[in-house]
Amino acid sequence: MRVLGVDPGLTRCGIGVVDGGPGQAPRAVEVVVVRTPSDAALAERLLQIAERVEEMMDRHRPDTVAIERVFSQHNVRTVMGTAQASGVVALAAARRSIPVAWHTPSEVKAAVSGHGGADKAQVTAMITRLLKLPEAPKPADAADALALALCHLWRSPMQSRIAASAIAASATAASPAAGSSSLSGSRARMQP
Repeated sequence: MRVLGVDPGLTRCGIGVVDGGPGQAPRAVEVVVVRTPSDAALAERLLQIAERVEEMMDRHRPDTVAIERVFSQHNVRTVMGTAQASGVVALAAARRSIPVAWHTPSEVKAAVSGHGGADKAQVTAMITRLLKLPEAPKPADAADALALALCHLWRSPMQSRIAASAIAASATAASPAAGSSSLSGSRARMQP
Protein backbone atom coordinates (compact mmCIF):
# COMPACT_ATOMS: atom_id res chain seq x y z
CA MET A 1 0.00 0.00 0.00
CA ARG A 2 1.20 3.51 -0.75
CA VAL A 3 0.04 6.38 1.46
CA LEU A 4 0.54 10.09 0.89
CA GLY A 5 0.56 11.84 4.26
CA VAL A 6 -0.10 15.56 4.58
CA ASP A 7 0.66 17.83 7.52
CA PRO A 8 -1.44 20.78 6.34
CA GLY A 9 -0.50 24.39 6.85
CA LEU A 10 -0.44 27.62 4.88
CA THR A 11 3.13 28.67 5.64
CA ARG A 12 4.55 25.13 5.60
CA CYS A 13 2.69 22.08 4.28
CA GLY A 14 4.48 18.74 4.69
CA ILE A 15 3.84 16.02 2.11
CA GLY A 16 5.32 12.53 2.55
CA VAL A 17 4.87 9.26 0.68
CA VAL A 18 5.41 5.91 2.41
CA ASP A 19 5.09 2.35 1.09
CA GLY A 20 4.37 -0.64 3.28
CA GLY A 21 2.08 -3.50 4.09
CA PRO A 22 1.72 -6.68 6.14
CA GLY A 23 5.11 -8.31 6.57
CA GLN A 24 6.91 -5.44 4.84
CA ALA A 25 9.15 -2.85 6.44
CA PRO A 26 7.77 0.64 5.71
CA ARG A 27 9.80 2.68 3.24
CA ALA A 28 9.87 6.43 2.67
CA VAL A 29 9.45 7.24 -1.00
CA GLU A 30 9.62 11.04 -0.96
CA VAL A 31 9.02 13.94 1.37
CA VAL A 32 8.73 17.66 0.60
CA VAL A 33 7.63 20.78 2.41
CA VAL A 34 5.71 23.39 0.44
CA ARG A 35 6.43 26.88 1.73
CA THR A 36 4.27 29.87 0.88
CA PRO A 37 5.06 33.49 1.74
CA SER A 38 2.85 34.93 4.45
CA ASP A 39 2.49 38.20 2.54
CA ALA A 40 1.05 36.49 -0.57
CA ALA A 41 -2.69 36.47 -1.27
CA LEU A 42 -4.57 33.54 0.29
CA ALA A 43 -5.74 32.23 -3.09
CA GLU A 44 -2.16 32.22 -4.41
CA ARG A 45 -0.89 30.36 -1.35
CA LEU A 46 -3.61 27.71 -1.67
CA LEU A 47 -2.85 27.37 -5.39
CA GLN A 48 0.83 26.71 -4.63
CA ILE A 49 -0.10 23.99 -2.14
CA ALA A 50 -2.65 22.47 -4.54
CA GLU A 51 -0.19 22.35 -7.43
CA ARG A 52 2.49 20.59 -5.39
CA VAL A 53 0.05 18.13 -3.80
CA GLU A 54 -1.45 17.31 -7.20
CA GLU A 55 2.03 16.81 -8.66
CA MET A 56 2.89 14.37 -5.84
CA MET A 57 -0.43 12.52 -6.26
CA ASP A 58 0.02 12.20 -10.02
CA ARG A 59 3.65 11.09 -9.76
CA HIS A 60 3.28 8.60 -6.87
CA ARG A 61 -0.34 7.44 -7.34
CA PRO A 62 -1.09 6.75 -3.66
CA ASP A 63 -3.75 4.27 -2.57
CA THR A 64 -4.85 6.63 0.21
CA VAL A 65 -4.23 10.19 1.34
CA ALA A 66 -3.87 10.65 5.11
CA ILE A 67 -4.44 14.20 6.38
CA GLU A 68 -4.00 15.54 9.88
CA ARG A 69 -7.41 16.37 11.31
CA VAL A 70 -7.73 20.03 12.23
CA PHE A 71 -8.14 20.47 15.95
CA SER A 72 -9.06 23.47 18.04
CA GLN A 73 -6.27 25.85 18.89
CA HIS A 74 -6.23 29.23 20.52
CA ASN A 75 -5.00 30.88 17.33
CA VAL A 76 -8.03 31.03 15.02
CA ARG A 77 -5.91 32.25 12.08
CA THR A 78 -3.72 29.17 12.30
CA VAL A 79 -6.74 26.87 12.47
CA MET A 80 -8.33 28.57 9.45
CA GLY A 81 -5.16 28.26 7.38
CA THR A 82 -4.76 24.63 8.33
CA ALA A 83 -8.40 23.90 7.48
CA GLN A 84 -8.10 25.66 4.11
CA ALA A 85 -4.94 23.73 3.21
CA SER A 86 -6.65 20.48 4.30
CA GLY A 87 -9.60 21.25 2.04
CA VAL A 88 -7.34 21.81 -0.97
CA VAL A 89 -5.65 18.44 -0.36
CA ALA A 90 -8.95 16.57 0.14
CA LEU A 91 -10.35 18.11 -3.05
CA ALA A 92 -7.28 17.08 -5.06
CA ALA A 93 -7.64 13.51 -3.75
CA ALA A 94 -11.38 13.41 -4.48
CA ARG A 95 -10.77 14.54 -8.08
CA ARG A 96 -8.52 11.51 -8.48
CA SER A 97 -10.88 9.13 -6.63
CA ILE A 98 -8.26 8.56 -3.93
CA PRO A 99 -9.76 7.79 -0.50
CA VAL A 100 -8.95 10.29 2.25
CA ALA A 101 -8.34 9.32 5.87
CA TRP A 102 -8.18 11.80 8.75
CA HIS A 103 -6.01 11.26 11.81
CA THR A 104 -5.69 13.41 14.91
CA PRO A 105 -2.26 14.53 16.08
CA SER A 106 -2.51 12.30 19.17
CA GLU A 107 -3.38 9.25 17.02
CA VAL A 108 -0.32 9.88 14.87
CA LYS A 109 1.98 10.41 17.86
CA ALA A 110 0.69 7.26 19.55
CA ALA A 111 1.11 5.20 16.36
CA VAL A 112 4.73 6.16 15.77
CA SER A 113 6.04 6.73 19.30
CA GLY A 114 3.67 4.79 21.54
CA HIS A 115 2.60 7.96 23.36
CA GLY A 116 -0.13 10.38 22.24
CA GLY A 117 1.60 13.26 24.00
CA ALA A 118 4.99 12.85 22.29
CA ASP A 119 6.71 16.07 21.26
CA LYS A 120 7.96 16.91 17.76
CA ALA A 121 11.53 15.83 18.57
CA GLN A 122 10.32 12.39 19.68
CA VAL A 123 8.16 11.95 16.57
CA THR A 124 11.06 13.00 14.32
CA ALA A 125 13.45 10.60 16.08
CA MET A 126 11.00 7.69 15.74
CA ILE A 127 10.26 8.43 12.07
CA THR A 128 13.99 8.53 11.35
CA ARG A 129 14.45 5.16 13.08
CA LEU A 130 11.30 3.42 11.77
CA LEU A 131 11.89 4.43 8.16
CA LYS A 132 15.67 3.88 8.48
CA LEU A 133 16.39 7.36 7.13
CA PRO A 134 20.04 8.46 6.93
CA GLU A 135 19.15 11.72 8.68
CA ALA A 136 16.16 13.29 10.41
CA PRO A 137 13.67 14.94 8.04
CA LYS A 138 13.58 18.73 8.43
CA PRO A 139 11.64 20.80 9.19
CA ALA A 140 9.26 19.04 11.59
CA ASP A 141 6.46 19.32 8.99
CA ALA A 142 8.34 16.78 6.83
CA ALA A 143 8.58 14.30 9.71
CA ASP A 144 4.92 14.90 10.57
CA ALA A 145 3.83 14.14 6.98
CA LEU A 146 5.78 10.86 7.02
CA ALA A 147 4.31 10.08 10.46
CA LEU A 148 0.77 10.58 9.11
CA ALA A 149 1.44 8.18 6.24
CA LEU A 150 2.99 5.61 8.57
CA CYS A 151 0.14 5.98 11.07
CA HIS A 152 -2.38 5.22 8.33
CA LEU A 153 -0.39 2.24 7.07
CA TRP A 154 -0.49 0.72 10.53
CA ARG A 155 -4.02 1.73 11.54
CA SER A 156 -5.93 1.05 8.31
CA PRO A 157 -5.88 -2.79 8.47
CA MET A 158 -7.28 -2.68 12.01
CA GLN A 159 -9.88 -0.05 11.05
CA SER A 160 -10.94 -2.19 8.06
CA ARG A 161 -11.37 -5.26 10.28
CA ILE A 162 -13.40 -3.27 12.81
CA ALA A 163 -15.63 -1.87 10.05
CA ALA A 164 -16.14 -5.36 8.56
CA SER A 165 -17.01 -6.74 12.01
CA ALA A 166 -19.51 -3.94 12.58
CA ILE A 167 -21.18 -4.64 9.23
CA ALA A 168 -21.31 -8.37 9.96
CA ALA A 169 -22.72 -7.73 13.44
CA SER A 170 -25.44 -5.45 12.12
CA ALA A 171 -26.33 -7.97 9.41
CA THR A 172 -26.50 -10.75 12.01
CA ALA A 173 -28.59 -8.61 14.33
CA ALA A 174 -31.02 -7.80 11.52
CA SER A 175 -31.21 -11.37 10.27
CA PRO A 176 -32.89 -13.08 13.30
CA ALA A 177 -35.48 -10.31 13.49
CA ALA A 178 -36.39 -10.76 9.85
CA GLY A 179 -36.41 -14.56 10.21
CA SER A 180 -38.61 -14.53 13.32
CA SER A 181 -41.24 -12.27 11.76
CA SER A 182 -41.60 -14.51 8.71
CA LEU A 183 -41.61 -17.62 10.90
CA SER A 184 -44.34 -16.24 13.13
CA GLY A 185 -46.31 -15.36 10.01
CA SER A 186 -46.13 -18.98 8.77
CA ARG A 187 -47.17 -20.29 12.17
CA ALA A 188 -50.12 -17.96 12.17
CA ARG A 189 -51.30 -19.35 8.83
CA MET A 190 -50.91 -22.97 9.95
CA GLN A 191 -53.19 -22.56 12.96
CA PRO A 192 -56.90 -23.19 12.34
